[in-house]
Amino acid sequence: MKRGFLLTSLLLITLFISAQDITGTWKGKLSLPMGQLNLVFNISRNGELYKATCDSPDQGVNGIPTESATFTGSVLTIQIPAISASYKGEMKEDGKIHGTFTQGLPFPLVLEKGEIEKPKRPQEPQPPFPYKTEEVTFRNEEADITLAGTLSLPQQGSKSPAVVLITGSGPQNRDEELAGHKPFLVIADYLTRHGIAVLRFDDRGTAQSGGNFQTSTSIDFATDAAAALKYLRSRKEINPKKTGLLGHSEGGLIAIMQAAKDKNLSFIVSLAGPGVKGDSLMLKQAETIFKSQGMAEAAWLSLKPSLRERYAILTQDKSAEQIKAEFHENVMKTIPPGTTVDNSLRQRMENEINAMTSPWYIQFMKYDPTAALQKIKCPVFALNGEKDIQVDAAMNLKAIEENILSNGNKKVTTKMYPELNHLFQHCKQCTLTEYGQLEETISPEVLKDVANWILNITK
Repeated sequence: MKRGFLLTSLLLITLFISAQDITGTWKGKLSLPMGQLNLVFNISRNGELYKATCDSPDQGVNGIPTESATFTGSVLTIQIPAISASYKGEMKEDGKIHGTFTQGLPFPLVLEKGEIEKPKRPQEPQPPFPYKTEEVTFRNEEADITLAGTLSLPQQGSKSPAVVLITGSGPQNRDEELAGHKPFLVIADYLTRHGIAVLRFDDRGTAQSGGNFQTSTSIDFATDAAAALKYLRSRKEINPKKTGLLGHSEGGLIAIMQAAKDKNLSFIVSLAGPGVKGDSLMLKQAETIFKSQGMAEAAWLSLKPSLRERYAILTQDKSAEQIKAEFHENVMKTIPPGTTVDNSLRQRMENEINAMTSPWYIQFMKYDPTAALQKIKCPVFALNGEKDIQVDAAMNLKAIEENILSNGNKKVTTKMYPELNHLFQHCKQCTLTEYGQLEETISPEVLKDVANWILNITK
């Protein structure tokens, strides 16, 4: 009797699992070498067919499409070719789906039903604001596109000093929204409260701005910044002789490029903007990121020559087609003989090759800001977080300071902030995945220093 009862119970459990409604939101945490990463699947159903999208909240990525989603028996299978990944898991008695997320390598992932708690962003400003904001558009005549943004104006006074904010790499909106944070919204709010007008705008081809982001390079984005600056100087509320640029990451590089050409620029602020050639920056970035993930020194020294070889291919004076062909050949020859390359891994490799041979990436790797830095005559404030694993602080600030000083410009200030990462957050693990997990959007000390420096320069 006891054995028969056990079989009946197992049958009922199986039937219960099969009948479960799996539509809704399922959340889980991936344990990666660089830390934990929240992952979400949003599952819906139309008749017998399931549909799903994938979110990575810590990276600020939502709505990744999937190719297929099936729930057969108690097994959920999801294919995500957009990121060359897949998930397969089985629903257990605890109501959770226990399985494996595969993206090149397999990672255990347990999903449970429910929403991820919305991260706290205590610095994000809430209306009403003690200043005026205006939605604006302006033209980049050189590129024949219209860009859209927000102009924040101090409530009191006129002929204010003003600054254009320039976002970092990747298509970003005017708030430079990433990993659930809105750094430019926080910066614009702080500066405007302290009497500095701010224009921030959507990248070309992003949000409400026209143009094509995918075919553009840093040189193209510099013309967008120039157009924004021209518009800002045309406003009656602004003192055109007290206008500058503030750029974060690639935006800092663009500010440097523009400062070398615009002799009327009052100042630039570079928040972790690259001051060294792209290939050197990326080699150092690879080292610091890999080591933050636990890679041993010996393993890095073994990998370094192959990365140097690939970067050398990208910086050749050849056509994009030739560079891509050589780069593809170089990647394929590193696969050990006899290794089985499944479709998922092959697609992931192709996606990465396409990204690293894009017009933007090739131009970025080739560009050396040394000549531009040596032409800058306006005051410069260059900041870096000591724990920045994307733009090495010591190497970067040294290059910026030495090159600007070499042309006789003594008006350069550099500052390295202890315990701050690439986003100027106080970090703990100081990894890429931690950006979205931290509540702080940007260090209050950095905000205060930037505002005080601009006000002092433009007084």
